Amino acid sequence: MRRAFIALAAIVGLSAQAWSVELGEDGLHKQNWFSMTFRDVAEDIETAKADGKRLVMIFEQRGCIYCAKMHEELLADPEVAEFIKANFMVVQYNMFGDEEVTDLDGETLTEKTAARKWGYVFTPTLVFLPEDAPDNVPVAQAAVATMPGAFGKWTFLNMFKWVSEKGYEGEEHFQKYHARIINQLREEGRLNAE
Repeated sequence: MRRAFIALAAIVGLSAQAWSVELGEDGLHKQNWFSMTFRDVAEDIETAKADGKRLVMIFEQRGCIYCAKMHEELLADPEVAEFIKANFMVVQYNMFGDEEVTDLDGETLTEKTAARKWGYVFTPTLVFLPEDAPDNVPVAQAAVATMPGAFGKWTFLNMFKWVSEKGYEGEEHFQKYHARIINQLREEGRLNAE
């Protein structure tokens, strides 16, 4: 049966790895390297820092075709996945979930009320947090970058690299950083267009 799925995937142009992404009971796609936490954001920032990583929160929802694309194409790409795993702790949030969340300002919410409070309305939305947990500000105010939606490989990966390199502290806006990296990739022959 698996061979039939792999053959079908090859016919329609999907990687066999895309078929290995599983759905959880909540209907969200799961990566075995995502972190399971108590969703205390300050604690998660400190845990990530202790591991030499940064915290990124990903908001998703059941039935989201863009979330599926992110998991099946972007997170299935070894170059993307390995960079993220090496540099970030990823915690998944359900846009309409009821799990308890503790905001950086100390407020206890559910995932869905947190998403509303922080103004996240698209899925997936990736929220990149600072290296140190700020006191008494909500996540949306503390975030160093936010990526609403699923993009192509290089936009997606370059956002992670820009945050990892603390590009948000410098003068080079993400879009200029991304354009510079794309030009380098073209010069190296690794990219035709994006």
